[in-house]
Amino acid sequence: MRKTLILTSLVMLIAFQAKPCTNFIVTKGASTDGSVMISYSADSHQLYGELYFWPAKDWPAGAMYNVIEWDTQKPLGKIPQIKHTYQVIGNMNEHQVAIGETTFGGREELQHQKDAVVDYGTLIYVGLQRSKTAREAIKVFGDLVAAYGYASEGESFSISDAKEAWILEMISKGDGQKGAVWVALRIPDGCISGHANQARITQFPLNDPQNCIYSADVISFARSKGWFDGKDEEFSFSDTYAPVTFGGARFCEARVWAMFNRCNKDMGQYQDYAMGKVQYSKWGYATNRMPLYIRPDHKISAQEMQNLMRDHYEGTKMDMSNDIGGGPFACPIRWRPMTWKVDSVNYVHERATSTMQTGFVFVAQSRSWLPDPIGGIFWFGVDDTYLTVFNPIYCGTNKVPKSYAVGNGDMLHWSSTSGFWTFNFVANWVYTRWSFMIKDLQKVQGELETRFAKETPRIDEQAGEMYKTDKAKAIAFLTTYSVTTADNTVARWKELGEYLFVKYKDGNIMKEENGKFKDNGYGVPVMPSQPGYPDWWLKEIVREHGDVIKAPADKH
Repeated sequence: MRKTLILTSLVMLIAFQAKPCTNFIVTKGASTDGSVMISYSADSHQLYGELYFWPAKDWPAGAMYNVIEWDTQKPLGKIPQIKHTYQVIGNMNEHQVAIGETTFGGREELQHQKDAVVDYGTLIYVGLQRSKTAREAIKVFGDLVAAYGYASEGESFSISDAKEAWILEMISKGDGQKGAVWVALRIPDGCISGHANQARITQFPLNDPQNCIYSADVISFARSKGWFDGKDEEFSFSDTYAPVTFGGARFCEARVWAMFNRCNKDMGQYQDYAMGKVQYSKWGYATNRMPLYIRPDHKISAQEMQNLMRDHYEGTKMDMSNDIGGGPFACPIRWRPMTWKVDSVNYVHERATSTMQTGFVFVAQSRSWLPDPIGGIFWFGVDDTYLTVFNPIYCGTNKVPKSYAVGNGDMLHWSSTSGFWTFNFVANWVYTRWSFMIKDLQKVQGELETRFAKETPRIDEQAGEMYKTDKAKAIAFLTTYSVTTADNTVARWKELGEYLFVKYKDGNIMKEENGKFKDNGYGVPVMPSQPGYPDWWLKEIVREHGDVIKAPADKH
């Protein structure tokens, strides 16, 4: 078994390049204000960043829901609609239920199920339309795949409401059997967790329905396939259906470790595991895995949760700004592919939480002490998490900002009013001279996000007062605030992009004075700074090309 896993690790170096997305989870007792939070970055090279919206609706008898596969837009079939569906904006519904996901793939023979109708995207968005609580969403998931089959690879889901947060992991039964096997665990209050394209649930309690829910055949199905023959209480979901390999640890678990490491001083003990040094028992179970959840050393705010999604392994051995791959301006971005060879030796680029191909990102914050339309805030951004701005979208909002509306541009068509293209334009310019431009960007980013955080108590209070006497007025107020704030953010980012382009074009840095570019008094710019390259980079140029570019010695 150990030899098989080593060989699998080499194969998975390539396979894991296609596995995107990162989710973090913070329970009530681990947050500064008692809110429940989950985060999600949808990191696909083919996904356009936009804000989805479904209004609440009553449906006639016999109505059907057309299932469209989220990844490919391919029609999969139809399922019966229910009598009433709830409003959903992004990945959060009107009852403060939020859902995110990461794909772990799992056993190859279970990654296809002929004639299955329900994919993971349908589970998320139909689940949100049909659930008032996280537990209800889990039941919807289980019922749907049992009735209509599961048409996706193995998935981990974060499911939260204003009181609880859960991880649900699911994998298809493959061809020949309908449905999926799955297990859902509640994250204990006061703890944090996460998942990033590697199944993380190992052993789980078999008789604790308050904290663990699972499909009846999750263990017996594995036995029928000859994948497990121990005692039920020894069964590990991940080690059976998606064993952790080098790629699963280095490209996936490492992102969770980075988040844990920023929240708990004792996580250094798992650094080797995060770097892909996985140890196995004689029957093939990984023995040095991180825990599924930990208690943080401090409580986490919504702003810190946003910043936890901004990580390039800073301060660790995997810090992406500390090697020559970052170029002369210490850019922590690495273009794909992630795996490569030199002289037949395998090497990797790191897969960090912050990455350039993000479609959209959110932090869903659910607050139990406020009415649902006010209590849920969907902090939403597009593109690279490190370079985006998290906009507050209240879950009671019943209109989408034009900047983030579905249909305002797409992956193949530019739109000058699109938030996705605006943020991509700025980010791709910043990548070229990171060490200089990132400071200007973070100044504006910090101003906006700090203002939003300070405004939240006032908006909560105003909306709360309105809600007591006129719920429709409160909803209109929240909608206007959310939409205006988001559209203004995109407008401000467009200004930032224009400023950065003027300031840093052609390798120059335009000089400034009193917030304006400095001129000679007659409209002609003063001579810009030309900082060139750092000494260490110049030495690398000499090492590689010095014989060709060497100039005569200075004459005295």
